[in-house]
Amino acid sequence: MSSSAPGATGLAARYAAALFDLAEEKGKLDRVAEDLGRLGGLVEESADLRRLIRSPLLSREDQHFGLDAVMAEAGIGPLTRNFVALAGRNRRLAQLPDMIAAFRAKLARRAGEITAEVASAKPLSKTQTDALAGQLKTALGAKVVLHASVDPALLGGLVVKVGSRMVDSSLRSRLARMRLAMKGTA
Repeated sequence: MSSSAPGATGLAARYAAALFDLAEEKGKLDRVAEDLGRLGGLVEESADLRRLIRSPLLSREDQHFGLDAVMAEAGIGPLTRNFVALAGRNRRLAQLPDMIAAFRAKLARRAGEITAEVASAKPLSKTQTDALAGQLKTALGAKVVLHASVDPALLGGLVVKVGSRMVDSSLRSRLARMRLAMKGTA
């Protein structure tokens, strides 16, 4: 899941809104959404790429050349590449995952959808994802788009975040609550 630092969230939302408006104006909204989805997946999958965008030790030029090479290989379009280059020049690459999440949320709101971040201990199957999306649609009364991630530290269960609401049914949190309850009875 993306970070939720107060400063980063406002900044990410402003960058995402600017990119959204520009992409909409140029008629490239679908392409930019696809590019950001691909780039977000690459960042999530690669520890080296996460280090590249987060390291304050790397120069702007090193970050730009490294990230641009990755984006070129992934077939990321020029509008998205220019946006990422701008973020890099402004030393904002560490907030790139938050910018991508904010862009997705803005796109989903425009389509009348609600975005749900789901973390699980193991990857969810298509059947599980569809069932969860159906339950959330019933509960929230709108189409729900799931963004799933894997966090082995959860041990089991799910953590579902929709907007500012979070439901934590993970085994890790249940064990923590049980441990806290046991301290009171000993």
